[in-house]
Amino acid sequence: MSGLPEILFLCVHNAGRSQMAAAFARDFGNDRVVIHSAGSAPGEALNPAVVAAMNEVGIDISGEGPKKLTDQMALDADVIVTMGCGDECPYYPGKRYDDWELTDPAGQSLEVVRAVRDDIKGRVKSLLGELGVLAE
Repeated sequence: MSGLPEILFLCVHNAGRSQMAAAFARDFGNDRVVIHSAGSAPGEALNPAVVAAMNEVGIDISGEGPKKLTDQMALDADVIVTMGCGDECPYYPGKRYDDWELTDPAGQSLEVVRAVRDDIKGRVKSLLGELGVLAE
């Protein structure tokens, strides 16, 4: 147990939205928060437009890959942020859930992905602020 707040960013394919959220949370939270990112049915690779959009803001996620949700990730999390899961993401009783309604970047133009990225950035900052871990 690290004693640090843990956040799980969860979507179906773990190839776009949850990867961007996790990258921003790691960047802003530094070593004050533990971040997990996973999917209920992970894709094969990250969405190239998502990788490009994150590179534009100086965050390289090209070395990341979709990960399968494990019960341990969810059990360890203080906050589970779902993004477009609907009924495909399992429910873990006793956890704080935030459901972020975001456009799925799959098949979208880079312009649309940029807007999703910027929305996620603001939501991550707000969440980290609530948890008292936003880096100055």
